[in-house]
Amino acid sequence: MSMHSQIGQDTSQGFVFQYLEVLALVERLHRLLLDVIKDEFERVGVLEVNAVQALLLFNIGDNEVTAGELKSRGYYQGSNVSYNLKKLVDMGYMHHQRCDVDRRSVRVRLTEKGRNIRDTVAALFERHADGLQMRDVLSTGGINEISAALKRVERYWTDQIRYIY
Repeated sequence: MSMHSQIGQDTSQGFVFQYLEVLALVERLHRLLLDVIKDEFERVGVLEVNAVQALLLFNIGDNEVTAGELKSRGYYQGSNVSYNLKKLVDMGYMHHQRCDVDRRSVRVRLTEKGRNIRDTVAALFERHADGLQMRDVLSTGGINEISAALKRVERYWTDQIRYIY
């Protein structure tokens, strides 16, 4: 093997290693985010809503959506959306009603109780944003770079799903 091809292989393997590290980091960050939300809810004494449900309420916000739109709009990434919606409706965090046009479809929106959970999560995220800046963990430029890079990866993965198979 020539020196040139060895350098290219080392560079390629280094990139693959870094890519795998980034994937693992994204997974860890998501799990850690759920732990942070869980800890906040334990601190404020909200125990009946889990972190996944709280994040779902936060993401829905003031919107009225169908269960299908939760995934297509990126509000919910889990696999058991109907279970969590039913639980949130049963516990009084969400209203639901059948669509007039398509009776098979159900539209959901937050109740006042659900908006309180959304506000708790929003306040937590605002504190985090302030802390990240005050402690020089991230600058506006840094967060913009991370966001742009992750959006490019998202587009690439979406293209892989849509066009390769």
